[in-house]
Amino acid sequence: MGESVSLRAADGHKLSAYVAQPAGEPVAGLVVVQEIFGVNAHIRSVADGYAADGFLAVAPALFDRIRPGIELGYAGADMQTALSLMPKLDFEKALADIASALEYAAGRTGKKAGVIGYCFGGTMAWLAAARLHPAAAVGYYGGRIGNYAAEAPACPVLLHFGRQDAHIPPEEVDKVRDAHPEVLIYWYDAGHGFNCDARESYNASAAREARRHSLEFLKKNLA
Repeated sequence: MGESVSLRAADGHKLSAYVAQPAGEPVAGLVVVQEIFGVNAHIRSVADGYAADGFLAVAPALFDRIRPGIELGYAGADMQTALSLMPKLDFEKALADIASALEYAAGRTGKKAGVIGYCFGGTMAWLAAARLHPAAAVGYYGGRIGNYAAEAPACPVLLHFGRQDAHIPPEEVDKVRDAHPEVLIYWYDAGHGFNCDARESYNASAAREARRHSLEFLKKNLA
């Protein structure tokens, strides 16, 4: 269903991206921002899912600045590798890569483009809303989002969090809620990574509900 394309960030860096096309005319563009496990099978399936709902979905490979072709699983040695890569990520450069994907999505569709991100990508979606120019942003369990609560999003934002998420204290989310009461925040009886069916923490009910909210929000603000 998807294809691999090459993007170029503003600083000249070339990166790959997975692009999933809808069957017909796209309703909008959507940048899918990876977890710390790369553009793996799960992220590609997320992109495919939104393509099936009418979006041109673009998943930029943010790890290409470290080493091209990184795809990891969620346990054992892969988990350790993912954790070792996290400190090497430069958020400013990652935003430049996301910006190139937004530009590609908007240019290819001729329509609005938004961003949706998971885990690390959830934090990046928040930063993209504040520093880039998406038409809408959705973030799933962004672990560092409280660090950037003072930044003001320039577009509508929807955030998802799990009440059993041991990685994100509720008070970190409260920082965002208190600073930006206009931001939509949904809570689920689930843990970290509840959207990913390749994780032990996958929660099918929470994933379905969150995706329903996300799809409604994206179609409202992008279509």
